[in-house]
Amino acid sequence: MRQHPSTPLSTRIKRAALWLDAWLNSFLFQSGRGLASAYESYSEKMKCLRFRGPLRALLDLTSEATTLGAAGGIVMLALALPAFRETEDDWLKTQDLAVTFLDRYGQEVGRRGLHLDDSYKLEDFPDYMIKAALATEDRRFYDHWGIDPIGTFRALLVNAQGGGVVQGGSSITQQLAKNLFLTNERSLERKIKEAFLAIWLEFHLTKDEILKLYLDRAYMGGGAHGVVAAADYYFGKPAKDLTLAEAAMLAGLFKAPTKYAPHVNLPAARARANEVLRNMVEAGFLTEGQIQTARRNPATPVNRERETTPDFYLDWAFEQVQALAAEKKLGSERVLIIKTPLDTALQRHAEEVLENELRQNGRQYKAGQGAIVVMDVDGAVRAIVGGRDYGQSQFNRATNGLRQPGSSFKPFVYAAALTTNPKLNPNSKVVDAPICLGNWCPQNYGRSFSGAMPLASALARSINSIPVRMSLEIGKGNAKAGRAIIIDTAKRMGLTHPLANESPLPIGAAEVTVIDMASSYAVFANGGKRAAPYAAWEVRNSSGEVIYRHDRDTPPKQVLEPRVVTDMNFMLNKVVTEGTGKRAALEGIPVAGKTGTTNGYKDAWFVGYTGNLVAAVWYGNDDSKPMNNMTGGTLPAITWHEVMNYAHQNLEIRPIPGVDSAAFARVATSGRPAADQAQGPSQAFLAGTLSRKSYEVLGNIGSLFQAAERAVTTVKESTAPRVTGSVEASRQVAMP
Repeated sequence: MRQHPSTPLSTRIKRAALWLDAWLNSFLFQSGRGLASAYESYSEKMKCLRFRGPLRALLDLTSEATTLGAAGGIVMLALALPAFRETEDDWLKTQDLAVTFLDRYGQEVGRRGLHLDDSYKLEDFPDYMIKAALATEDRRFYDHWGIDPIGTFRALLVNAQGGGVVQGGSSITQQLAKNLFLTNERSLERKIKEAFLAIWLEFHLTKDEILKLYLDRAYMGGGAHGVVAAADYYFGKPAKDLTLAEAAMLAGLFKAPTKYAPHVNLPAARARANEVLRNMVEAGFLTEGQIQTARRNPATPVNRERETTPDFYLDWAFEQVQALAAEKKLGSERVLIIKTPLDTALQRHAEEVLENELRQNGRQYKAGQGAIVVMDVDGAVRAIVGGRDYGQSQFNRATNGLRQPGSSFKPFVYAAALTTNPKLNPNSKVVDAPICLGNWCPQNYGRSFSGAMPLASALARSINSIPVRMSLEIGKGNAKAGRAIIIDTAKRMGLTHPLANESPLPIGAAEVTVIDMASSYAVFANGGKRAAPYAAWEVRNSSGEVIYRHDRDTPPKQVLEPRVVTDMNFMLNKVVTEGTGKRAALEGIPVAGKTGTTNGYKDAWFVGYTGNLVAAVWYGNDDSKPMNNMTGGTLPAITWHEVMNYAHQNLEIRPIPGVDSAAFARVATSGRPAADQAQGPSQAFLAGTLSRKSYEVLGNIGSLFQAAERAVTTVKESTAPRVTGSVEASRQVAMP
């Protein structure tokens, strides 16, 4: 469109706009016609591909199935990813350790590991042992792909008819997946992971390899893992020599090792063995005539009534060895002998104390579970009680259970405050008064406030407002920054689980394990060094060569200043002598520690230590139901006292760093005649370097010398001239 040079600019713009509008309308019209024509042509061609009747219904169903299948595949992949994270490229190698554990005195206490060194092949097992396992646990094992829908449906029918759980629906592969990768937690998430891992195992191993792993790994009661160990434990013979009756009894243990353990309930074990024999007949593996001899002559186990195995301890110790192997600290060795700090007598006593306390007081307090850890001040673990009954539940509440620590967390706050403020000390005045961080306002246990008090009294009385104020002071007015410093202090001392930086953190709104709490308090007991819990004192290979020693290969690291440790020990000692932990006090032995009680009485703690040992005690319920007013100063402190009083028998009592020697001497001589309590400044030294028995003998000798000295003094006074007058005059006469 040409424009005359004299045409005004505004006219030119209008004409250009009209031209552009006309062109755009024409383009859209022509494009629309072209698209319509193309669609009509496409429709005409597609008419020949239309289907009607059943064929169309089939195509519609196929289309919907494809859409739903794609969506389901995405969902299944999302569910499978958490399960597959449980596996590693070298997952089998991390499981193939064959470990023999010794206690602190060199006595064998148990074994762990899958023993994949082919020392006992699948063909070495009696044929009827394998058939008994298959008939009872998974008859279609060689026909399914890890999950057996037919077997599961059959189990549902049998359970419905029996009115309870008569048969299990999990395949052998699913059970192996749980044993290898998962815990015994009863949850939908665990079952989903178990299913995916079962399929994963079927793709990576042959059926025979899966069956061999299952026979090696399954827990069978009495601390025995696998058929080989169970045959030795229950019948005192190699697995290859098992009779049919004995094999049937062992096969009955796979699903309920505690309920049917022959050394616990022999009649129930024999009844279960009869069920296994009947299953073998129903599965077509044996005839009725072949099982009659086994029925008439049931298996009789060797006497194991008095034997106990520290299963919770050994499970955790095996995890420790696996970690050392993963860190390459053990080289390529796979068959190992581990000398541990385990004290079997203390372990047994701790288990008995926990069970007795729960049996006598559990109903009153509505408490169903407990956990205990005892360790040396350097982290060497002497005993672990992970719950009431290992056979009933192998979940280790001492090492894996995450619970809120309540006020037993407060020492981390106080330690952080003393570290950041060198002027702060146990006598520093702090104020117990209302405080709010946003909408959150902490209250004390008694719902009242006490005003100004020494720092030591605040910890002994477990005041809540003061650690919250400390978080502000540590962060110089920024509570979040202060809590970050507290979290860092707690991690350096030994808390391994992530801590949330939230307002209630300073009064114990966090998640910790019992073993981590014991490890962290050990820092106070040993003078400020990190005391990571460990089970491997010494590791030897199959040739007897020492390939690892903890004291040689893991040097300690200082994490708290001695000044901070001294002040903390002084204050935590006050908790026991004057505060909420009085029931934990030990006669003649200085004790420091802290109670802990969470909101709603869901958790109750006592964590404490002497110069020799550290112990943490927890009570609660697995489902986190509230207890009946149980505080850390009641059953936990009492349990701690009972366990530690036993643990200190025949030990050379050592002082707690920072608890002054005079106070130590007073505690060490408590309960003795007054004359014995004035034996001079060497008392603390003697208590820290001699055994308790030697200390008492020397104390009695000292008493004899003092009695003789008093007799001589009495004779001298009776013959000396009498002096009368004021106290000052008496002093002047007495002076040389």
